[in-house]
Amino acid sequence: MTPEQLSATIVDVLQALVADGALALPEGAPATVAVERPRQKEHGDYATNVALQLAKKAGTNPRALAELIKAGLEASDGIKQVDIAGPGFLNIHVEAGAQGEVAAAIVAAGAAYGRLDALAGQKINVEFISANPTGPLHLGHTRWAVLGDAIGRVLSAAGAEVTREFYINDRGVQMNNFAKSIIASALGLEKPEDGYAGDYIDDLAKAVEAEQPGIFAIADEAERLTAVRAVGYALQLKEQQDQLDSFNTHFDVWFSELSLHEEGQESGGVPNTLAKLKELGHVFEDGGALWMRTTDFGDDKDRVLIKSDGELTYFASDTAYYLNKRARGFDHCIYLLGADHHGYVGRLKAMAACVGDDPEQTLNVLIGQLVKILRDGQELKLSKRAGTIVTLNELAEEIGVDALRYSLARYPADSPLVLDVAEITKASNDNPVYYVQYAHARTCRMIANAGDLGMSLAAALADFDPALLSHERDGDLLRALAAYPGVVASAADLREPHRIARYLEDTASTFNKWYDTKECRMLPQGDEPVSAANNARLVLVHAMQTVLRNGLDLLGVSAPERM
Repeated sequence: MTPEQLSATIVDVLQALVADGALALPEGAPATVAVERPRQKEHGDYATNVALQLAKKAGTNPRALAELIKAGLEASDGIKQVDIAGPGFLNIHVEAGAQGEVAAAIVAAGAAYGRLDALAGQKINVEFISANPTGPLHLGHTRWAVLGDAIGRVLSAAGAEVTREFYINDRGVQMNNFAKSIIASALGLEKPEDGYAGDYIDDLAKAVEAEQPGIFAIADEAERLTAVRAVGYALQLKEQQDQLDSFNTHFDVWFSELSLHEEGQESGGVPNTLAKLKELGHVFEDGGALWMRTTDFGDDKDRVLIKSDGELTYFASDTAYYLNKRARGFDHCIYLLGADHHGYVGRLKAMAACVGDDPEQTLNVLIGQLVKILRDGQELKLSKRAGTIVTLNELAEEIGVDALRYSLARYPADSPLVLDVAEITKASNDNPVYYVQYAHARTCRMIANAGDLGMSLAAALADFDPALLSHERDGDLLRALAAYPGVVASAADLREPHRIARYLEDTASTFNKWYDTKECRMLPQGDEPVSAANNARLVLVHAMQTVLRNGLDLLGVSAPERM
């Protein structure tokens, strides 16, 4: 019995009490009831404080209501015993057979286990990397590549329609400086003072020439700059895309900032945006500049949209980009921004209010903290290729995609991180990613060993008796596996994929304790025939394998069969 099934059973009991006139609830029984695992095993399999929550509404005391619920639950299928603790807490013991059914249900669901419909109908945009197409992606981008992708995965698992979006910062003087740096490299000139350095610029210069032979010989400097900028941009953006694909991070949309300023941009373009803001009455002119009155909605100061010299600000692009997303039909927009963007939270929310939205419903801004990577006690800062930064590719090559992704995913976005290369790559149970992946590999080995003895999942399911999973360790593992959908729901609701990682670690620990318990052996010993209990535990191992595989997939981490 899963927490969700028990919650439904409790709701049925409440509805029956209301229908019989034994309980008065003016608003009717709740649609769901919170069910938790008690901290102490002796208190039962699950617990709920529903009696304390509803007693006042029902005009009774919590313990009296708890007695009514207890009687209804003990008459329900799958409930072994209900105890009342303190002022009205209900501690619920589930029958072994009802608990054991979880294993077969997980196996039947397979890859769909843990996928929900809690966010069904919601269209969500997750923008989680915003970068200039002027160089390799670096460590800061790497953290967002992991967290943004994982957030998208858990939101999808919770039923939302998710679009993962990369915002290309391709407007501004940096693009010309980028092109000038490539030209200087190709012609053997000194790089411009405000240009880009690193071996990658020299590599790009060669690639640009190969892509368009003779491009650096164009006589007109302006024409040459435009041509080199276009080819260099395309090549560098393609490299970023390839980097992310190899890192198991995939985007649905690569959105160009420059496109917001193009002629004919009707939906969310800057001219359209300025016209809408004027129509809504939230802009004003002062000192020759055009401002948005964001202080009307809690911002610490009003924001400039057009400077006195006629130049558009980044905030004008930000506003147009938000409106563009809303015009594309997104109900909710999630932004993942760097540690130096704390000030953006208030202004983005105020901006959303200025265009007529409720930012609490349509906008979510997550601020990430910095990451340090240590090797031999020294922080990795320099790149052989980029000159001043450590790149995503170099990190992935040195640490490994799985180890790097898992290590970054297992912490909240707002936690500063210091990761040691030696610690996150060692093959030891002290290393969380190794610990979880090894648990999955162990299930694969156990299943293979069972196959060598002629045991199969099909036969085990045909012979499955859930009541045989009655050992205390069986129950611990079943309850852990049953909790997985709730963890996914919580991770999606809070935008916290680290909850998946921590759950997997805890569940792997529960599995290892089960594995070490001789009374829970899956394989027959010596010349013993395969028993119904052996088959029941083979189903349980398959269920464990399913949950580990599904959970690792939500983090974009592989589930190896051998280690």
